[in-house]
Amino acid sequence: MVVAITRMPIKPWAPWVIGAYLLVGLLVFLVHRPGLGGVGRVLRTVYPIVILPSLYGSLDLLNGFDIPAWDQVIQGWEVALFGGQVSRTWWQSAPSAFWSTVFHAVYFVYYFVVPFPVIYFLLRREPEKARTAVTIIVATFLACYVCFLIIPVAGPYYEFPRPTGAFVDNWAARLVYATLAQGSSYGAAFPSSHVAATLAATIGTWLGSRRMGLVLVIPTLLLAIGVVYCQMHYAVDALAGLLIPVPIAMLVLRDGTAA
Repeated sequence: MVVAITRMPIKPWAPWVIGAYLLVGLLVFLVHRPGLGGVGRVLRTVYPIVILPSLYGSLDLLNGFDIPAWDQVIQGWEVALFGGQVSRTWWQSAPSAFWSTVFHAVYFVYYFVVPFPVIYFLLRREPEKARTAVTIIVATFLACYVCFLIIPVAGPYYEFPRPTGAFVDNWAARLVYATLAQGSSYGAAFPSSHVAATLAATIGTWLGSRRMGLVLVIPTLLLAIGVVYCQMHYAVDALAGLLIPVPIAMLVLRDGTAA
């Protein structure tokens, strides 16, 4: 909301964003009232996950293409750490229709992995575990969103010519590009919220069920690799995304925030 207020002179729709945030605040008040029934308690657990897409959408309104991006800085870090622009050159030097399909498919699976621990633990009637997972996931997302607003980075998806030809001539790539065309926010590349949130969901699942958490490790690792190979994120974005959820999970466990 603070960012929306400061950007009101250059963003005519900033007041609408502020109004939406106020409505979110009202929702928070309503679901935390005492005396909620069973449905109300479930809504109190899941509503942070439900409102995240709207918060993500507001980033595109507040950033847009007229806010200076930090891509040159991130690309400098990329060269310093990895010796070049990995996301631009990797798929070109080692194109693979098979791995393109796998990595694009895993990229889309993200939309199922993030809510998985919440649904899984609620179905098992373990609301405390679900709340722990929600706290870690939402805190991770919000940390990413703050970065997006302070240091917006467009990412290789916007900065470099996009992959073409046989590399993207598969059902998974077409599905991903169609999804991004509907809901991608400019300036939301660093850190990779896809990587960060997937790891957060995996950690949240692992804390409640070691077996199911280990199952999610595979798509988490594939996603961290795939966002770079498919030129969705800089390698620095993926690395930063892996670093964010761990300290957040440690803080949640230490402070008992989820309880």
